Amino acid sequence: MAASELYTKCARVWIPDAEEVWKSAELTKDYKNGDASLQLMLEDGTGLEHKLDPKTKNLPYLRNPDILVGENDLTALSYLHEPAVLHNLKVRFVDSKLIYTYCGIVLVAINPYETLPIYGTDIINAYSGQNMGDMDPHIFAVAEEAYKQMARDERNQSIIVSGESGAGKTVSAKYAMRYFATVSGSASEANVEEKVLASNPIMEAIGNAKTTRNDNSSRFGKYIEIGFDNRYRIIGANMRTYLLEKSRVVFQADEERNYHIFYQLCASSHLPEFKILKLSSANDFLYTRQGRSPVIEGVDDTKELCTTRNAFTLLGINESYQMGLFQVLAAILHLGNVEIKDRDSDSSVIPPNNRHLTAFCELVGVTYQDMSQWLCHRKLKTATETYVKPLPRLQATNARDALSKHIYAKLFNWIVEHVNKALITNVKQHSFIGVLDIYGFETFEINSFEQFCINYANEKLQQQFNMHVFKLEQEEYMKEQIPWTLIDFYDNQPCINLIEAKMGILDLLDEECKMPKGSDDSWAQKLYNTHLKTCSLFEKPRMSNRAFIIQHFADKVEYQCEGFLEKNKDTVNEEQINVLKASKFDLLVELFQDEEKATSPTGQVPGTGGRTRLSIKPDKSREKSSKEHKKTVGCQFRNSLQMLMETLNATTPHYVRCIKPNDFKLAFSFDPKRAVQQLRACGVLETIRISAAGFPSRWTYQEFFSRYRVLMKQKDVLPDKKLTCKNVLEKLVQDQDKYQFGKTKIFFRAGQVAYLEKLRADKLRAACIRIQKTIRCWLARKKYLRKRSAAITIQRFTRGYQARCLAKFMRRTQAATIIQKYRRMYVEKKRYRQKQAAALAMQTILRAYMARQKYQALLREHKVVIIQKRVRGWLARCWYKRCLVSIVYLQCCIRRMRARRELKKLKIEARSVEHFKKLNKGMENKIMQLQRKIDEQSKENRSVNERLAGLESSYTAESERLRGELGRLRGVEEEAKNKTNQVSSLLEELERLKKELRATQQEKKTIEDWAQTYRDEMEKMVSELKDQNGSLKKEKDDLNRLIQEQSQQMTEKMARAIAQETQQLETDLNEERSRYQNLLTEHLRLEEKYDDLKEEMVSSNVSKPGHRRTDSTHSSNESEYTYNSEYAELEEGSRAAEDVTRGIDTSLTLKLQKRLTELEQEKQSLRNELENKEDQFQRARARDDAEFKKARGAELEYESLKRQELESENKKLKHNLAEMRQSLLGDAATNAGAPGSPAYKVLLEQLNASCEELEVRKEEVLILRSQLVSQKEAMHHKDEKETMTEPSVYAEDVSKLKDADELKQACIGLKDTNRLLEHQLQTQRRTYDNEVEALRGELQNVKEENNRQQQLLAQNLQLPPEARIEASLQHEITRLTNENLDLMEQLEKQDRTIRKLKKQLKVYSKRIGEMGAGQTEGQTSPGQMVDEPIHPVNIPRREKDFQGMLEYKKEDELKLVKNLILELKPRGVAVNLIPGLPAYILFMCLRHADYVNDDQKVRTLLTSTINSIKKILKKRGDDFETVSFWLANTCRFLHCLKQYSGDEAFMKHNTQRQNEHCLSNFDLAEYRQVISDLAIQIYQQLIKCMENILQPMIVSGMLEHETIQGVSGVKPTGLRKRTSSIADEGTYTLDSILRQLSAFHSTMCQHGTDPELIKQVVKQQFYIIGAVTLNNLLLRKDMCSWSKGMQIRYNVSQLEEWLRDKGLMTCGAKETLEPLIQAAQLLQVKKKTDEDAEAICSMCQALTTAQIVKVLNLYTPVNEFEERVSVAFIRTIQTRLRDRCESPQLLMDTKMIYPVTFPFSPSSLALETIQIPSSLNLSFLTRV
Repeated sequence: MAASELYTKCARVWIPDAEEVWKSAELTKDYKNGDASLQLMLEDGTGLEHKLDPKTKNLPYLRNPDILVGENDLTALSYLHEPAVLHNLKVRFVDSKLIYTYCGIVLVAINPYETLPIYGTDIINAYSGQNMGDMDPHIFAVAEEAYKQMARDERNQSIIVSGESGAGKTVSAKYAMRYFATVSGSASEANVEEKVLASNPIMEAIGNAKTTRNDNSSRFGKYIEIGFDNRYRIIGANMRTYLLEKSRVVFQADEERNYHIFYQLCASSHLPEFKILKLSSANDFLYTRQGRSPVIEGVDDTKELCTTRNAFTLLGINESYQMGLFQVLAAILHLGNVEIKDRDSDSSVIPPNNRHLTAFCELVGVTYQDMSQWLCHRKLKTATETYVKPLPRLQATNARDALSKHIYAKLFNWIVEHVNKALITNVKQHSFIGVLDIYGFETFEINSFEQFCINYANEKLQQQFNMHVFKLEQEEYMKEQIPWTLIDFYDNQPCINLIEAKMGILDLLDEECKMPKGSDDSWAQKLYNTHLKTCSLFEKPRMSNRAFIIQHFADKVEYQCEGFLEKNKDTVNEEQINVLKASKFDLLVELFQDEEKATSPTGQVPGTGGRTRLSIKPDKSREKSSKEHKKTVGCQFRNSLQMLMETLNATTPHYVRCIKPNDFKLAFSFDPKRAVQQLRACGVLETIRISAAGFPSRWTYQEFFSRYRVLMKQKDVLPDKKLTCKNVLEKLVQDQDKYQFGKTKIFFRAGQVAYLEKLRADKLRAACIRIQKTIRCWLARKKYLRKRSAAITIQRFTRGYQARCLAKFMRRTQAATIIQKYRRMYVEKKRYRQKQAAALAMQTILRAYMARQKYQALLREHKVVIIQKRVRGWLARCWYKRCLVSIVYLQCCIRRMRARRELKKLKIEARSVEHFKKLNKGMENKIMQLQRKIDEQSKENRSVNERLAGLESSYTAESERLRGELGRLRGVEEEAKNKTNQVSSLLEELERLKKELRATQQEKKTIEDWAQTYRDEMEKMVSELKDQNGSLKKEKDDLNRLIQEQSQQMTEKMARAIAQETQQLETDLNEERSRYQNLLTEHLRLEEKYDDLKEEMVSSNVSKPGHRRTDSTHSSNESEYTYNSEYAELEEGSRAAEDVTRGIDTSLTLKLQKRLTELEQEKQSLRNELENKEDQFQRARARDDAEFKKARGAELEYESLKRQELESENKKLKHNLAEMRQSLLGDAATNAGAPGSPAYKVLLEQLNASCEELEVRKEEVLILRSQLVSQKEAMHHKDEKETMTEPSVYAEDVSKLKDADELKQACIGLKDTNRLLEHQLQTQRRTYDNEVEALRGELQNVKEENNRQQQLLAQNLQLPPEARIEASLQHEITRLTNENLDLMEQLEKQDRTIRKLKKQLKVYSKRIGEMGAGQTEGQTSPGQMVDEPIHPVNIPRREKDFQGMLEYKKEDELKLVKNLILELKPRGVAVNLIPGLPAYILFMCLRHADYVNDDQKVRTLLTSTINSIKKILKKRGDDFETVSFWLANTCRFLHCLKQYSGDEAFMKHNTQRQNEHCLSNFDLAEYRQVISDLAIQIYQQLIKCMENILQPMIVSGMLEHETIQGVSGVKPTGLRKRTSSIADEGTYTLDSILRQLSAFHSTMCQHGTDPELIKQVVKQQFYIIGAVTLNNLLLRKDMCSWSKGMQIRYNVSQLEEWLRDKGLMTCGAKETLEPLIQAAQLLQVKKKTDEDAEAICSMCQALTTAQIVKVLNLYTPVNEFEERVSVAFIRTIQTRLRDRCESPQLLMDTKMIYPVTFPFSPSSLALETIQIPSSLNLSFLTRV
């Protein structure tokens, strides 16, 4: 393409500038070949003539189109050159506040000098698992790429972080390590990732310092290898350090500090444990005050020391070692303060008793004399003798400083070594990721040995970087089968050879160090002689003979030779080291114990401050170690650098280049000069140059087709898009060398994309002009037609209005006449009626008043009489009842005592064999006595009946008396009516008053004459008062209006406050639910971890027999969950499982007992409160109730005693039968039936037992009679109490009656009361008759039994002995069998009666509490039943039909769980089942266990069910159908437990049959909570399962896929998009998401999930979709455009349509998409004026300020017609949103799960109708 086509008018170019490096300008004239200059105009409007170089004729760089500015990847720019890179970085950094940018494989990070909220856990989760080009550039993206490639390629990785001091290298490396620690986790329980992160504060404290460029500058290089196991979890780390700046220990420049640890110790010197260090302020020590800047703003050194100490502790360095380290550091500070004075010109001395030297010696454990001696002297050795030479003061001071630096270097190495020990584990390392935090290229005014080594390391790293970039480019071309042409790139191998080759700079330096009289000058001369003429990269300065210049890859650097030899030797006084080795301080000895060993490859390089660092000459006996120790610093550094390069070459490198934007640490301030220097030095521009040399712009065929579809004609579009792109490109770009076609991409030369963009923009501009023309024409014609139609309409309406006005005037005239006529008539009629009504009113009021007075007097007298009568009668009856009860009770006690004595006497007589005949003879007498007693009882019954009849007659008489009273009252009413005749006298009185009125009128006439004059005088005053009144009324109206407005405002304010309070309460409730469910999630995680550990222990201890103990610290719920996790797999080990079950049941029993104790305590407190209320309100009623409860308690106690007695009797009879059998079988002699034989004795004992049983029967009859009497008295007492209470109520009501209607109502109420009393009396009579009949029947049975016993006895006496024994045995067996059955039936009845009575007692207790509190309603607590009549006896037995229960044997429980839970597959058999059938089956089995009152069976069934569900979910937890199936069944099981629990709250919707199926023995409220927790865990697992399925679809379907074709244009992408870690898989669309949602919904509906639960699931699904989409939108600059906003809104509308189709619009799912909807609207609204800002602030209520600002910063025009958001507009938005109180978090929490609730949903399915399919293999279950 010719230059004339690009350099045309209005084209923009870059020209050099002294201040801004590059400046933008625009051509004002087309360029033609041969022109010597360009006519330009700067951005400020200034004209400029830019002359071209006459030799090269190079034109200035072209500027990229605006739509390419701000790209994430610099390689996506069409024009790749230095000004384009600089401008792109500036726009992203300053305007968009983006600090990260890709440059091919390099991540450029610019230090913002401000804390940004982009490093939180939410950001880490957002980048985890993402491809590198899918998200905006970030250090986390590089870390994720390294982690992913390590896992995918199984190759070690390295992240190389470089940059100059203050650029942010340490922070970037720290965030990379934090990312690995977060996403990978630890493979052991030692939390290695925390230890790796804990090493950072330690290394920063001992290796970082404040410099003029950086407050936290790393003064050493480090390479950290983070080790991973085969599951890619962190197992350990290892650290290597390089080039510690030791000179900083003894010297700091202005505005700089020593290492942080010294200032931390000085700031904490006031702490008690640091008193022994004898430290004070940092200004008191020479080594910490030289920089005159001891404090860093915003940094608390005391807190930093606490952080450092905590990190030491976490890494295993205990307190004693820490104090030892601090002692050594404090000793260094004291050593720096040791003052050395001149003794003479050649010697020096330390004054005696130097305070700081004394402190130093005490801290390090050496003698003061030795240390002071060798600080000022030096030992010299010759071949024959050794002598001590004094040192001048300057040399002694240098020796002191050298010792300080040496001690600190040893301490530094010791700490690094122990940190590595703490980070190393025994687990085998599978792979590692290395993080290299190393210094960047440095050049200062004075450059010395340190800068030389640093730049040497950067030369090696740059070479490795260039080779890697070149290799990647070559691989890309070969992959796409593009013809490969060698690209010329800069190779810095000559510069490296100059430094490290044979006879290179380092080699000559080591050689000069070996010379006895070597010096810096002689070394410089050797360099000049060797390299000045042979190497073009080496130069000599013109004005110096002690310096040299090296041409590095980044720049020329001049090095000063002074100090090179000293720093390379790094010497220290040997005698000083020997003194320290002899120390009593163990840690110091440990520091110097390896002094004689070979120096580590990571040897440290000293700083610039030291002057004398000569190596100590070792003894001859240590020649080998001396040889190693003679290695120079340069040699050591070269070796360690070589090892580093070998490590990096064996890994896949990832590059992070940190840029320092300015030298003043200003936030988001960009200095182009400094940035260009660093870009050149760090290799970014070299990467650009290599890319630009080939085909830098690369598009896939689909991207090219989508972007440049507008340049194609319809006939050019072919089905094959690759062929279409080829045909179009051949037409658009004639030069085929400008592009190449690869397999999947099109490669373009630099500038071609800009040309295509220009063609596209021209085409779109022409189309826009045509569209605008057509639209404007249409609008103008539409406006004209609208105006014409409006004019015609106005004319028509005007004429019609005039006609209507005339007709209206005529109608009004006629109507006015009629109105006047009727108005006058109305006024006169009204005046007459008012007078008439006034007279009638006066008459009525007077007559009514007199009648009421008389009526009230009569009524009061009548009420007093009634009250007195009632009270006296009530008192008499109460006294009579108490006396009667006491007498009856006394009689009962005396009769019982006599009966017992008689019974005892009879028993004694019965045991005597001699009285046998006498007993038989007296049997008839006793029966006759019993008959007489029965007759007496009949007489008593008749007397009771007569008494009841008398009571009924008294009630009837009382009713008749009340009727007579009512008649009398009616007579009084008639009398009152008759007395109205007295009104005539009142009328006469009225006539008299009228006469007086006429006289008064005469007087009034005279007064009116006088008042006329007064009226005239007052009229004037009245007019004035009226005016004042009007003004006051106006003010009053204003005040009223103001009061109403304020009242309305207050009402609205209160309503808002109430709404806010309600919302806050709902929020708090949801937070509590969420917190509880999160705890459940954590519990489940720990439980799974526990199970895994247990399985590992089992697998490791298979050969060791024995059982495992359960940790006693586990909660009971946890024990219930985990005790039987292997329940279904260990059928052969049933005994062990049974032991575990017993242990778990014990824990559950303890928990239930604890709960029962709490309930009893609560019940007791309620009872106490109830008693207090009873004492306050109704003391008499409380006594009656107490007596009633006492009677009922006695009855229940008697029933229980009777049951026990009958059981003991039954056991005794069985024992007798057994003895009889043994005696008969044991003795077969012929005389077995003789009178003295054992058989005869057994028969006699049996007869005696029959007699005793008869006596027991008689006693039971007597006790039952007393029980009947007590019940009758209790019921009678209750009826009397109601009878006495209700008339008193009616008497009180009568006192309130006002007229005849109320009297009628009272009469009707009295009749109803009488009917009620009669009904109660009849009921009592029937009950009494039934009980009497029952007693008679029982007595008749006793008689018959007695007769039968006598007949059998007579028959037995007549039979032979053998037949007699056999007959008696047969009879006894039959009798005992029948009696046993009867006893069982009675026992069952008694149990039911007791349970029923307990429930009734609860109800009565509650009712008494309600009556005492004066309430009529209350809430029913769980376990209470409705009020039912008392029927303690005659409970009918249920029919033996199917009752909705399933019976199974204990040994079949494992089979039940296995077939119904573990092996049931939702996709197979379960699809055709009734929804929730497994839950119904389990509940029916549970009902049978409850029915038979087997608590162990209930517990084991519930526990095994819970554990089996958890096991199947753990096994198939990633299968949505399985999780959904068991969520539905668990909820149904929970609802069944509630529905059939017997609680009123859950029985409202039950049928009568369902109420009969309620649980009768056990309260499973505790288990309901356990199952509810299980349902919550299943729900959370369901959400995670859905999230895993939806996660890959969301971004592709909601953001990337073009649902509306052609709306969004595709922008050029960079290298990162092409080199994603994972190849593109099948593309998901919005239809994929909708289909998946429909599949979820249909599956849950098919499984019978509750509709409310489905709504909650759908709400969570939509939240995940909205959160993931919004988070990706906030982290992807390429997605923030107008067209993408339209796509998102369309996709959201499709989701809403899906909700409508499913009927789920009310579930709250739409509200969860509100942030995404507002973000899409934000992309589409105008973003220019203040009105737009106000509209955005009011619209985006669901977005946080950070999210709004982030979207505006990321907004990127896709076409030239769109405009970027200005910085001023963004600041306006920030100002308006400043007062918002919200979380600063940028991203939404995609892991957040709404708290789930399970609303009660009763089932209408009857349990008895459920049929079990044969496919379930549950034939062992029996229907009951």
